[in-house]
Amino acid sequence: MQEPHGGALVNRFYPKEIDLEDANVINVNQEIADDIENIAHGVFSPLEGFMCYNDLESVMDRMRLENDIPWTIPIILDVDPKTIEGLREGDTTFLMHGKSSLLASIEIEEIFSVDRKRLAEKIFGTKDPSHPGVKMVLGLNDRFVGGKITLFREAKREFGKLLLWPKETRSIFKERGWKEIVAFQTRNPPHMGHEYVQKVALTLMDGLFINPIVGKKRKGDFRNEVVLASYEALIKNYYPKERVILSILCTSMKYAGPREAVHHAIMRKNFGCTHFIVGRDHAGIGNFYKPYDAHKIFANFPDLGINPVFFRSFFYCKKCRGVVNEKVCPHGEEDRINFSGTKIRSILKQGKVPPPEVMRPEVAQAILKFSNPFIE
Repeated sequence: MQEPHGGALVNRFYPKEIDLEDANVINVNQEIADDIENIAHGVFSPLEGFMCYNDLESVMDRMRLENDIPWTIPIILDVDPKTIEGLREGDTTFLMHGKSSLLASIEIEEIFSVDRKRLAEKIFGTKDPSHPGVKMVLGLNDRFVGGKITLFREAKREFGKLLLWPKETRSIFKERGWKEIVAFQTRNPPHMGHEYVQKVALTLMDGLFINPIVGKKRKGDFRNEVVLASYEALIKNYYPKERVILSILCTSMKYAGPREAVHHAIMRKNFGCTHFIVGRDHAGIGNFYKPYDAHKIFANFPDLGINPVFFRSFFYCKKCRGVVNEKVCPHGEEDRINFSGTKIRSILKQGKVPPPEVMRPEVAQAILKFSNPFIE
């Protein structure tokens, strides 16, 4: 079985009733609530809580934790200074997200500040506020709290029937006898190119772990329920069910390009996957990253412990009569149908079904059942 990142799967979930009368409570947003559960259930192993200053600085400068374990994305708790008045390092306080009923505690190891402009530039490679990740970082509160968390009460979740934690996926992989498992990260419904990539990888592996992100995304992205319905339609009609697992990942998109590609791989390693598919412009947005920056960054992590599977551009070739890539197809641009997300969105917005060379009709129909499939 694949070793978790850092050598051990973190467990910080200890269900119990807590008396909050007269307790100091910090209310957190949905993104922080997701982070708390991901820490508690080992998705972010080896992290046991929110990062302190030295780890954050090391991640910014070296893409590694202070102890040299590869890590590329900050997992931080920002707080309004007024909410922590009277609290000191060494204290324990509670974290809640009211809408979801989540309740956790944090052992305050450190209270610190960070230059948010520098943080944004280090992680996203730009200070341009038009980048959604930069905008998010610049909007963070002035103070940060680092320390171990303990989760007492889980959130009530939409799509909970599709939520599996690393302990559960590892058990399923073991029961099925899977030794090599390839993970696929997505925030979009599948077109024929996605299916091609997944099936090529699955041909060489024991199992496929399709793990769509269910969390904060940008305006214009597909709604979570649309992505899940489209994948359920694809799996039902075109996949051997005993070889595929569909499970949601509750976290936000950072649009951090190459750094986020590594982060996505680390999380899937913790789920028990041995391989991770990295596509063209993985986790990118606009023109902030070059098409294959997310491939190149993995050369910095020979000790990552999960094997990246790189795919370049793929397309439908009219002469080959199938989905192919530039390595195997000798024909020119005039014979190619490219999988343009913009064009697919435009066709779906008109209530039409994309050509079968681009998207399975069952997948398109699953999307068109929703009056508005897009985030507004």
